[in-house]
Amino acid sequence: MESEFADVNLSAVAGAIADPARARMLCLLLDGRARTATELASAADIGASTASSHFQRLREQGLVEMAVQGKHRYFRLANGEVAHALEALLVVAGAERVPFKPNTPSALREARTCYDHMAGTLAVRIHDAMIARQWLTPDGRDYVLTPLGEASLAQVGVDVAQARQRRRRFACACLDWSERRSHLGGALGAALLDAVVQRGWITKDLDSRALSVTRKGARQFPAFFGQPDGQSLAQHANGWTPADTHAAA
Repeated sequence: MESEFADVNLSAVAGAIADPARARMLCLLLDGRARTATELASAADIGASTASSHFQRLREQGLVEMAVQGKHRYFRLANGEVAHALEALLVVAGAERVPFKPNTPSALREARTCYDHMAGTLAVRIHDAMIARQWLTPDGRDYVLTPLGEASLAQVGVDVAQARQRRRRFACACLDWSERRSHLGGALGAALLDAVVQRGWITKDLDSRALSVTRKGARQFPAFFGQPDGQSLAQHANGWTPADTHAAA
């Protein structure tokens, strides 16, 4: 039955993309990062009320989803299939994407605390590496820690059993406010931060939320969170290495 209405469904999706304002908002989300309604409305040069109706149309057609983080609401592409379709249309249109440029101070952007777990560029890369290595598997907004992941994290001193006993979410996606992508939150995220601090890979700033990667951490983070295809964390992140940013003694 679904195939009988494929042309109708295609027309509805195409109609949702066809509006210039909605198309611009979708293109801005192609980098995988989430953005607020205000940011997207400003980029599309439309008012907040107009943007609201556009977001509703895009959500109805399964093109975007809304993520709630505290009092903020962010929008991002619904899935990879939407991104692939938009990329293909951009090729046909001969357009180029505008890269995302965060305005967060450098020290906080690289690594900081988010309540009791890691945030920033480093945390997002660690999160992505754990997914790629199948240490974590998505379960809605939460994650399931696989046996491989549990064994691997134990090597760095993460007390998984204790983290499971805490009266809070065990492992979940936490939207990073500078990267606009997810890092690892929940009790497991807190346990991971505790472990890398204890190991001397990270030091906490006394006067801010900034975290500094030590020289030991600069060696160990890429080695431990290497990608399954053989790339290190640093290589996977376009040549970034902790020693180039906030390496401490």
